[in-house]
Amino acid sequence: MCGRYATTRSETDLTLLFEADDVTDGFAPSWNVAPTDPVPVIRLSARRNNARVLDRAKWGLIPAWSDDPRAGSKMINARAETVATSPVFGPAFAKRRCLVPADGWFEWVRDGKRKQPYFMAPADGSVLAFAGLWSMWRKDTLTSTIITTEATGELARVHHRMPLILPRDRWREWLGSESPRLDPVDAAEIEIRPVGSEVGKVQNNGPGLIERHVQEVEIQTLF
Repeated sequence: MCGRYATTRSETDLTLLFEADDVTDGFAPSWNVAPTDPVPVIRLSARRNNARVLDRAKWGLIPAWSDDPRAGSKMINARAETVATSPVFGPAFAKRRCLVPADGWFEWVRDGKRKQPYFMAPADGSVLAFAGLWSMWRKDTLTSTIITTEATGELARVHHRMPLILPRDRWREWLGSESPRLDPVDAAEIEIRPVGSEVGKVQNNGPGLIERHVQEVEIQTLF
């Protein structure tokens, strides 16, 4: 985790939810975000007196010293347990943290020869804020990664890792504190929803990917 997620709210909605200024040139909603895709992030901008801004970043942090943009596809997640000391993620953790807005994320559970996808999202439809990091590559490419922790509660039955989800009262700390907390919050309000196999293809997109797939009875009973 996390290899796919959904983020579909508009720039207007995100600027209001996160009290941020929009500095993007626009982005499309996606129900099937894959590595290297452009995604919205909220970060602090030194050019705006450290005000929050809604920006656009490629998912997959490219280290500043890397000459290969393909490196980002392998840097989509950073482990909370090692992020502060990692030579790749440590510098960003110290100075360049961000919030990654999401509707929810996908994981797959294997059942014999097939895998059943699940979509994890707040039962009330509220926005999620994943803890993230950002970095600037070659002065003109903003890249990002998502922090993960050990999964909690029922989520551990789907996958042993999950995004570090930050409630609203921890947003300010994550963006501006010198020593932000990395402990996961209670994820009891997260719904585990079986969805169709179409999400497995990155070319597929649309709201149908996150709808409950009632025909998957065999594994659905696990939850």
